[in-house]
Amino acid sequence: MIPTSFPAKEEIARLTAGMLIEIGAIDFNAAEPFTHASGKKAPTYVDCRKLISFPRIRSTLMDFMAVSIMREAGFEAFDNVAGGETAGIPFGALVAERLALPMTYVRKKPKGYGRNARIEGVMTEGQRVILVEDLTTDGGSKLSFVDAIRETGATCSATAVIFYYGIFDGVEETLANHGVQLISLCTWWDVLAEAKARGAYDAATLTAVEAYLNDPAGWTPA
Repeated sequence: MIPTSFPAKEEIARLTAGMLIEIGAIDFNAAEPFTHASGKKAPTYVDCRKLISFPRIRSTLMDFMAVSIMREAGFEAFDNVAGGETAGIPFGALVAERLALPMTYVRKKPKGYGRNARIEGVMTEGQRVILVEDLTTDGGSKLSFVDAIRETGATCSATAVIFYYGIFDGVEETLANHGVQLISLCTWWDVLAEAKARGAYDAATLTAVEAYLNDPAGWTPA
């Protein structure tokens, strides 16, 4: 069934943040910070892959994503849903089912044999494709996926994610300059607000996380 009636965007953000906290997809640790792919330290970590193991939460968030896509991009805006390898593939399939659209997925790079394809499934010239992923930090990997989609002759004017960091400057502008709209369910700010409301972490940890979110480039472990 295609969802059409759901909470306002702000309530979706609050509920999404709460679900991520509930299943342990959020980690705050200022004493032993996490090392990101960039090599930089941070007291925050999110793992949206955990969602696939929680059917009720998974289903609710995919409903939220489907309705957010229709509200923010249009009810008849797309012909194909593409998941990004690998975390975006299950979410792409679930969103495609809800929107009654074909599903494809995009490899990070050509597989190196056979057709050497980056697109798996059927994507045709002129199709309007939305890219679905689990999260975005600075938007860099999204541009690579979008370019691969466009190389088929299809268009890609939007990407939808469950989680958007929302703490780095220029991300939405970079995507917009590439002709891509960003649709997301929640950010670190939503998670921080819900963690405070629930008393999910001690005050010192939440203070350190807030300091990081306000200045991720300048933050260092105490």
